[in-house]
Amino acid sequence: MQVRVLFFGMLKDVAGRERDNVELPAGSHISDLLEQYVKVSPKLQPYYDVMAVALNQEYSDIGATLRDGDEIALIPPVSGGNLSEADGLESQVRIVRERIDCQQIMAAVRHPEDGAVATFEGIVRNHSRGRRTIYLEYEAYELMALKEMERLKAEAVSKFAIREAVIVHRLGRLEIGETSVLIVVASAHRAAAFDACRWLIDTLKKTVPIWKKEHFEDGAVWADGEPFPGTRITGVVSK
Repeated sequence: MQVRVLFFGMLKDVAGRERDNVELPAGSHISDLLEQYVKVSPKLQPYYDVMAVALNQEYSDIGATLRDGDEIALIPPVSGGNLSEADGLESQVRIVRERIDCQQIMAAVRHPEDGAVATFEGIVRNHSRGRRTIYLEYEAYELMALKEMERLKAEAVSKFAIREAVIVHRLGRLEIGETSVLIVVASAHRAAAFDACRWLIDTLKKTVPIWKKEHFEDGAVWADGEPFPGTRITGVVSK
């Protein structure tokens, strides 16, 4: 059988490619695939302890059985609806490549029953790691990122009893001062809005497969991601 393997963020640089088509015996598991990569791409092995694996756009255990045509993504720690890039709130969860109109989105969220609207706006700053930042680049495993963002929104609405949440993340090249991510939460009371907004950005940074590359005057590096919640890969290939 044949499966498709995708590399993202720093793992794309380490592997030297974005994707592979791999032949495996029928009934193989993700762990068998990882064992194979120890031989064909040994530079990936040191990252096994910190990366996660997705099977068909869902986080997966390495014991999962593979089938012909499956898509496996090797996911480094992340930095960071539908694919509509239209203005307004046609989708409350969006990935876009144009400038995020924060004021327009915040105004569209408000309803008469809301007593509070809390927002978080992530902005590209001009320095990092003690060096001057020239610009940033964001990339994502888009279909999985959107699914995860939708899941976070639904969980926030249930967990914090808020009326609405909007999550918009931008990809591509961003200049200094531009908005990379916007989260807007509307609720009857301020405490719920504050708590949900903070939880959404903190969790998004840990679980949504979006990566940031920082470009400096003297080179570029992938931003260090935050650890995945819990252990995504257990019993990985012996070293």
